[in-house]
Amino acid sequence: MSLTPADGKRPADGAGGRRKGGRRRALRWSAIVLAVVITGTAGAGYLYYQHLNHNIKKDPLNIGDEKDRAAESKANAAGQKPLNILLIGSDARDSAENQKLGGAKDTFDTPARADVQMLLHVSADRSNMSVVSMPRDTLTDIPKCTDPDTGKTYAAETDVITNDSLGRGGPGCTVATWEKLTDIHIDHFMMVDFAGVVSMADAIGGVPVCVDANIYSHTSSGKGSGLKLKKGTTSVKGEQALQWLRTRYGFEDDTDIARTKAQHQYMNSMVRQLRENATLSNPTKLRSLAETATKALTVDNGLGTVAKLYDLSKELKKVPTARITMTTMPWEYSGSSGRVIPKATDADQLFRLVREDIALDGKDKKKTATAAKASTDPAAADDKIAVQVENGTRTDTTGAVRGRATSIAQLLVDKGFKEAVADSSTTPSAATTLVRYPSADLEGDAQRVAKALGIPTSAVKKSTSVSGVTLVVGADWTTGTKYKAPAEDDKTPTSADALNGSDTTACMHVDPNYVW
Repeated sequence: MSLTPADGKRPADGAGGRRKGGRRRALRWSAIVLAVVITGTAGAGYLYYQHLNHNIKKDPLNIGDEKDRAAESKANAAGQKPLNILLIGSDARDSAENQKLGGAKDTFDTPARADVQMLLHVSADRSNMSVVSMPRDTLTDIPKCTDPDTGKTYAAETDVITNDSLGRGGPGCTVATWEKLTDIHIDHFMMVDFAGVVSMADAIGGVPVCVDANIYSHTSSGKGSGLKLKKGTTSVKGEQALQWLRTRYGFEDDTDIARTKAQHQYMNSMVRQLRENATLSNPTKLRSLAETATKALTVDNGLGTVAKLYDLSKELKKVPTARITMTTMPWEYSGSSGRVIPKATDADQLFRLVREDIALDGKDKKKTATAAKASTDPAAADDKIAVQVENGTRTDTTGAVRGRATSIAQLLVDKGFKEAVADSSTTPSAATTLVRYPSADLEGDAQRVAKALGIPTSAVKKSTSVSGVTLVVGADWTTGTKYKAPAEDDKTPTSADALNGSDTTACMHVDPNYVW
């Protein structure tokens, strides 16, 4: 995806009739994704530009199987597309500095883990931004990934902790894991390690954070980040900033969920600080920040130059702070393991809102019909579309309605879908009726089947578990031949724990056991 302005022109250094202050504002805003701040050094000269480009480390975007990848985001009526960027915080202990900051000597030089994962979604019209964090302790399915450097293939695994994905060939496997789970197409990723967080926090001059009591994250057994703050607001930077982002023991219930909330507070505060803090107008500080950011970053090839990051920063700065919404993937505990899994209905709802480019703050203007279908392969003739019909009416408390797949398959035949057949070999359980398809070339066929039955397009989903267009008759359609679609709720689930970017009152609750 090109991030170049619509007129195809990229501003020349010092040209274009724009004041330098505008560039600095763009720089301050771009820090939300950590690395885009490097763009403030435009004009430093070709050699320095090349030097910064050389600093940036690059990796392939997605190293999973093609079958597990999400379809590209569709354009709105104005031809604009949303942007999805995966932000990854690595716990790499592959250098003396990272080892010192990360601790855990027994993990030195072992595969890095993706301890922070945030999906940043920028709406197609650039009016709003949504961020979805996945708790580090989430159990999920990781697809097969192939290391681009060694060629080693890692087999697919089920119910494994999500941060392991990074050690299976690099950030491209973390991207593949997100796409498989959410069915959201990811355009780019940005990854930073321990040392990068520390050096960048120093360069931006500190980030204000708040605790409601004195906190010392430390236990007699050596657990804790070492964070020690007084009650109230403190501007953290350097190693203290890293401690804030890593703190688990001492915030709320001492879980990874509380740590995620603290990370959201930090990110929101950083955006506000960088937009308002005039100290970054100092050219020396801008140069230092550029040097720091480029050395700290690993990005996909599509973001691998200063110019491309500059283009991205211009897109990001269009979003007002008040239209940024931070959320956590809705979750529930998995048995007694202390691990969590996506909370099925709520997580699916949150992913759908992002996938369909619906603002999480509820302030979307009424959307016009999209131009999306133009990018979907046209459907075949109805009598040429093969449809498998499955009976998914079984619930936790009731058995499947007998003969339901056969009845709906006959309904499709009567409507002209002559190749529709009931599949009795499987009896899934589906709360709502769905149409699934395995690949982009069958999406148009799946949408045509849905339209013929009055099933909403939001219920048409890509799935690698089917081999062709598959209609799963859900528990919401147990009788009759007319499907009544449930009213769609476009509200962000309360379990996503949304935090608005302009909220200056956020303050972390301290576990009394860690008060000093």
